[in-house]
Amino acid sequence: MYKKVAFLVGLLWNGLWKEILSVTWTLYKIMIPMIIIIKVIEEFGGIELLSEWLGPVMSLVGLPSEMGLVWATTLVTNMYAGLVVFMSIDADLTVAQVSVLGILLLLAHSLPIEVAVAKKAGVGVAATLIIRLGGSFLMGWIFHQFYQSGDLLNTPAEIVWRHAPVSDPSYMAWAIDQLKSLVMIFVVIAALMTFLRLLKLLGIEKLMGILLKPILSVLGISREATNLTIVGITLGVSFGGGLLINEAKRGHISPRDIFVAMMLLNLLHSLIEDTLLILLIGANFTTIFWGRIVFSVAVIGIMVFVLKRLDERTCQKYLYKKISV
Repeated sequence: MYKKVAFLVGLLWNGLWKEILSVTWTLYKIMIPMIIIIKVIEEFGGIELLSEWLGPVMSLVGLPSEMGLVWATTLVTNMYAGLVVFMSIDADLTVAQVSVLGILLLLAHSLPIEVAVAKKAGVGVAATLIIRLGGSFLMGWIFHQFYQSGDLLNTPAEIVWRHAPVSDPSYMAWAIDQLKSLVMIFVVIAALMTFLRLLKLLGIEKLMGILLKPILSVLGISREATNLTIVGITLGVSFGGGLLINEAKRGHISPRDIFVAMMLLNLLHSLIEDTLLILLIGANFTTIFWGRIVFSVAVIGIMVFVLKRLDERTCQKYLYKKISV
């Protein structure tokens, strides 16, 4: 028994710390400049101005205008950077509001990188932006209306990943506070990656793949693209998209299958890691996990229905193109 436990622990920790440090350092290189930029913007009144611009958009989904900065940061950089901004804003949100914010962050983030991945897979930039931005706002609006009509989840969100803003206005106090935030990020990443490694060892990722196969089959995604799409759904667009690009270059998957798979991945990706991150800010699990799956499948199902009625020439002209070797 002892040997089995030791073997499991060995598998869990093998190379894990190196991976944690690598991921954290990569994120720090993005976040630290962003923290400084945001501070400069704040000093010149930019946050208030940006909040005013994005306020009307946020109000349509029941969120305070300050949350516009969180989403804008996430769109340009990544989920972690957006959550750093979220932690710096003193706003009391309900579970319903945090869940809607989580929807926006989950469906539309890291656009410069992930749009580039989709483009390399043969999917047009316009199609990707429409599905990511339009899909996130549509789902957020639907759930906002649903929560509001039934007065649901109207209780204060229990935010795990958050710290109190500093009362000392000095730059030194601000720097110490940001350092504490960066340390917290390291702790969260370490815990998250350890948990993900454990899920992999327990076969949870494979189980999710088995459960998702029938759904992908209903959407008309070919058998050749199914496993690669599952990789993207569980791990992320960059992983799944990279594999799809490789197979498409070999001619193993048709451009139409690539397009459908990438459209699904645009809405439904990194289902484990990103969901855990949003849970840390107090979102409702059913909304951001099951709600996201149902919404994504419904949207792509409608899209597939329309695609079947379009000829290949029209699709290749406006939606996707064949990848050259």
